[in-house]
Amino acid sequence: MADLLGATNPVPGYNTSVSDRNIPASPNNTQLQNIPDPNKVVGADGRTERQDTGQFGESGQIRYDSNYQNFIQQLRQNQDLSRVLSRLMGKEGTVVMSGMSQGIAEEMAKAMEMLKMDESQLLNFLRGQMEAGTRFNGALFALLRNAYARAGSAGVRADILNFLRSYSDFAATSHIEGNLLRNMEGMAKNMPASWGDQLRQLLAQLQNGVAAGDRRGNLALLQQKVFPFMSEYVGQTHDLGTSRGLLSLLTLDVARYENGSAERLLESFHQLSGYVTLRELLGNIDDESLLMLLKNSQFNQNSPAALFADHLAAAAARALRGEGNAEVQQIFRQLVAAMLVNESVYMPVNHLLIPMELDGRRLFSELWVDADAEKKNGQGQGERCLKLLFKVDVQELGLFDIILTSREKEVDIHISCPPRVSEFSGEIETTLSQILLRNNLTPGGISVRRMERPVTLTEVFPKIFEGKNSVNVKV
Repeated sequence: MADLLGATNPVPGYNTSVSDRNIPASPNNTQLQNIPDPNKVVGADGRTERQDTGQFGESGQIRYDSNYQNFIQQLRQNQDLSRVLSRLMGKEGTVVMSGMSQGIAEEMAKAMEMLKMDESQLLNFLRGQMEAGTRFNGALFALLRNAYARAGSAGVRADILNFLRSYSDFAATSHIEGNLLRNMEGMAKNMPASWGDQLRQLLAQLQNGVAAGDRRGNLALLQQKVFPFMSEYVGQTHDLGTSRGLLSLLTLDVARYENGSAERLLESFHQLSGYVTLRELLGNIDDESLLMLLKNSQFNQNSPAALFADHLAAAAARALRGEGNAEVQQIFRQLVAAMLVNESVYMPVNHLLIPMELDGRRLFSELWVDADAEKKNGQGQGERCLKLLFKVDVQELGLFDIILTSREKEVDIHISCPPRVSEFSGEIETTLSQILLRNNLTPGGISVRRMERPVTLTEVFPKIFEGKNSVNVKV
């Protein structure tokens, strides 16, 4: 999906995590075992690298010595996404809207118009998010997953990852091209006018090349003209500021742009076909059919979920560029931070956003899904189950925490609700049991209780404390 909701799967080869995603720890959770103190990381030699100043060190610079620890801190500091959206689009939104620029207000109005959904539209909205969050879907990628799991050779695995990396860059072509254009424009703005005007001329050529779909010509322009020009600029002016920083980002995007070309993608696929075991599985698919198959595997960018995310992302981009008053900018910073944390490579569970308008009330809900959770049986042994956490913010009622665990046909539901709802807990429990029975499911533990405090992700998904999925990456 779009940048905000379209959390794509981590690209193999671009991170060193042993699992796709890993959830952070709550500093107040007593189950924390693998990190003695959430404010510090203990190394194997007993040394600690303190993060007391948040994600910034005493010098004010971002600390990169512990990505995982920094992620933990960010999760602790961020607000619930549903509450942030409620401030933007709920009752409080009428106050916030007054501080928005015209451009932000227009994008938010388009996003809020899409909240009016019936049951079938909501299902399509959720399906769109799931498709956007799983870039590697379809029969081909299922086959490659199976081949990777069974591969006895490190070479086979490396070539499968190389193909996936190339496909990821191929699928992200429009996003990468957008980055190239934005970064060049930013570089030009932060250079003296005489240099900036020359770079804008090159930018105009790149814009024409992007519109024409001339990837090869664009790469030649970037490598043979833009980089030499910037090298000369830095050499003469010794500018190590914003333009130099954006040049580093441009270099990374150019590498991805080249790696995502159709030629590079086909080359990596032909490498896979060189293995006898894979050739038998892949069959005799030709290059044209492969490219068509891969293009069809990409998610629908015109789906309701993608369009909602596009409008939300456009509004956030305007706010982060300085539009609107200070309150509006702060809310959008919280929105973007919450999105990035929930889609981090350290998060082992899927995250979905469910905004909708029902009977004139706007509901802002988040859903986390762990399809490989563990539940203790009567003998104290762990059994695989599906676990879901809903956080629902209902206007005029308040926040609900709903934890659902399903193993085969047995379903447990535990609800923490606002005081005015807890008065009807007995009736709600009876109704939930009846709903499960009507759908041929077995009610397990069904409870509705007054909320004392919101639950944390780490309380619902405690496996993150076992160390099986956690990685403390240092760069």
